Amino acid sequence: MYIYLYLNLFTIFFPLALSFDKRVAFYKTWPALFPAIFVNAAVFIPWDIYFTQRGIWGFNPEYLLGINIFGLPLEEVMFFFTVPYACLFIYQCLNVYFGESIFQKHARVFTFVLIAFLAILAAVNLPRLYTSATAVFLIVMFVLHFKLFGFALLGKFYRAYLVHLIPFLLVNGVLTAIPIVWYNNDFNLGLRVYTIPIEDSYYSMLLLLLPVTVFELIRAKRKHLAVNTV
Repeated sequence: MYIYLYLNLFTIFFPLALSFDKRVAFYKTWPALFPAIFVNAAVFIPWDIYFTQRGIWGFNPEYLLGINIFGLPLEEVMFFFTVPYACLFIYQCLNVYFGESIFQKHARVFTFVLIAFLAILAAVNLPRLYTSATAVFLIVMFVLHFKLFGFALLGKFYRAYLVHLIPFLLVNGVLTAIPIVWYNNDFNLGLRVYTIPIEDSYYSMLLLLLPVTVFELIRAKRKHLAVNTV
């Protein structure tokens, strides 16, 4: 059974089908969206290859097509395209329908607390590479995002992150329960939400923050260019 493929198709189906909704008109963001997704894939796929080679995680061939790209199942490569598309769709829909986020006024404090927590987590768990590397990378991404946008977008980002946890728990729950993806507990904390490693929660935050940052940067530059050419 090609369950991982079906999960990818499930992840992308509704966001893609609803991309032509008149109010959200998500398809109009594609010139910024697709470069953001490709940048995201260019970062995460090499990381995934390295972690797979190190045995930090791996894949159950029983639920895969059997097609590999640089040592990764085709479905895993697809994951880094379907998931960011779906996540950015959630982000954009929430922005269109609800405008400013109620989390904006707390974004500054929460971000500082989160960065401090991640720094401590990484420092005391350096040998647990999934735990520490993801924490450090997320800190770096927050710093980069702040340099580009300050705290202006983080309220909207946190709102999208909270909403995305619903499909995240569903998809990752299936992936880890069967399991289609297995994790070596020598490289993580060994703490699970149901069958999902706790690290997946902030790995997924990173998987959303990176494309959101690139997406908004491209949109801002396109808007600036359009204004200057008028």
